[in-house]
Amino acid sequence: MLTNSKTGRIVIIGGGPGGYEAARTARQLGAEVVLIEQSGIGGNAVLTDVVPSKTLIATAEAAQQIELAKSLGISFTQEGKPVNPVVSIDLAAMNKRLLQLAKSQSQEMLENLKRDGVEVINSTARLDGNHHVVFLQDGKETKIEAKTIIIAVGASPRELPDAKTDGERVLNWKQLYSLTELPEHLVVVGSGVTGAEFASAYLQLGCKVTLVSSRDKVLPGNDEDAAALIEQVFVHSGMNLLKGVRASSVVNTGNGVEVWLSNGEKVSGSHCLMAVGAIPNTHGLGLEEAGVLLAEDGRVIANKVARTSRANVYAIGDCATSIPLASVSTMMGRTAVYHTLGDVASPTRLRNVASNVFTTPEIAQVGWSQQEIRDGLVRGEVEQVMLESNPRAKMQGINEGFIKLFASRGSGTVIGGVVVAPKASDLIYPIAVAIENRLTVDQLARTYTVYPSLSASIAEAASALHPIID
Repeated sequence: MLTNSKTGRIVIIGGGPGGYEAARTARQLGAEVVLIEQSGIGGNAVLTDVVPSKTLIATAEAAQQIELAKSLGISFTQEGKPVNPVVSIDLAAMNKRLLQLAKSQSQEMLENLKRDGVEVINSTARLDGNHHVVFLQDGKETKIEAKTIIIAVGASPRELPDAKTDGERVLNWKQLYSLTELPEHLVVVGSGVTGAEFASAYLQLGCKVTLVSSRDKVLPGNDEDAAALIEQVFVHSGMNLLKGVRASSVVNTGNGVEVWLSNGEKVSGSHCLMAVGAIPNTHGLGLEEAGVLLAEDGRVIANKVARTSRANVYAIGDCATSIPLASVSTMMGRTAVYHTLGDVASPTRLRNVASNVFTTPEIAQVGWSQQEIRDGLVRGEVEQVMLESNPRAKMQGINEGFIKLFASRGSGTVIGGVVVAPKASDLIYPIAVAIENRLTVDQLARTYTVYPSLSASIAEAASALHPIID
């Protein structure tokens, strides 16, 4: 049972990746830590978003390997006779597995916290001023004092007024895993990262997919060449891609859905996935009453060490004004604790954050973009190597993809990069290391790569940029 006798504690509201990392870091530095989480340790990232969705995507990729095997000369026989295998997806079993995996990871994280000595409370919470937190305990409100409060409450799927989700045929990304059979025709509204990833995965699983994009291209926040390549892959694989048009309403007809578009046209499907962004879970937390400033969209305004307008209140993750990535949330959770406890806290450099889109192929990027170089925001040169010329890619039957490297003109310092390839999430790492440590293209090119390997194309791009060094 908690008491109010201690005044040096850190109270964390939210147990996602950021809150989890903040709690463990604080205990490592000897602080008393109370973590309050309503749904389960790991938050959306583990329970309903990153872990389940990437498990789904991995399963879809596995299904596609059978088709790839045929193109590599592998045949399938039964009793010595050739057969043409048909991939059959047991969606109920697949969803059961991925939810069990998410639950298992959440439980493992909870056990880690308890072993570290973190007081974990399953409840909702709100601020009562900037030094007290109120939560429900045994049906009664309990108030505890906190030296530092860290807000890590995440975000929830955004809904459109005329396209409310019902968990049956009109779904958000949290509700997809309740399906027991593959949608006959999935209409995905929204072509950002979430929409593109699910559209790609369900297309690979054998569904008919229509992707509705309000922009004139998919993945508007990504490298133009990467987005264009993904569009080509989508269309070539049979996806119906509708660009430059918005969904004005979505109706569950009982045995399907009708998605009405802003141009007056209608798309009929069996199910609709709404992937139109997220809203921060900051409502009702008592933040404004405590003097914590919020942005217009409800996110908590936080600086590069996650500090808010209240000196002892920090905000991390999707509920704060930062990049909504689990890796960033984790890093900022650690930084917030270091800062409040007087340890060395390096301000988060968001430009050095590597991000990834888990489509097929994947898209990863880090640092300055090619568009920013074109706009004159930084002086740089670009080198692009297509994977079709890479020996390992040829061996693996990889036909689409490229590696781009950006370097500062004059010094040759690596300032950015883009990878479009299978496992781009892994291949982007050496480029991110180069940026973080201000390595030059010559230093990158002199680093030995394995032959044959996809990473050799990174060294090839780096070597090609050598002449820009004065």
